[in-house]
Amino acid sequence: MSENKNPVGRPAINATPITVRVPPELLAALDRVMPEIGAETRPEAVRMILRDWLEGFDEKRDGRARAD
Repeated sequence: MSENKNPVGRPAINATPITVRVPPELLAALDRVMPEIGAETRPEAVRMILRDWLEGFDEKRDGRARAD
C-alpha cells in the first residue's frame, strides 16, 4: 500500500543554494537589521539585501552610461 508522506526537508524552489562564510561582525549587523527590513530569517535577509544592492548597482551603472 502506498502512503502519501510529506517529503523530508525544504520544498524545492527555483533557486540555487550557496554557502557563504560571514565574519561575526557582519552576522551581528545582519541580525540587527533583520527586523527593520522585515526579514524573518537570515537567508531571507541576505536575499533582500542582495536584491536591493543589485537594483541600486544597476541604476548607478545605467546612470553612468547615460552620462558618458
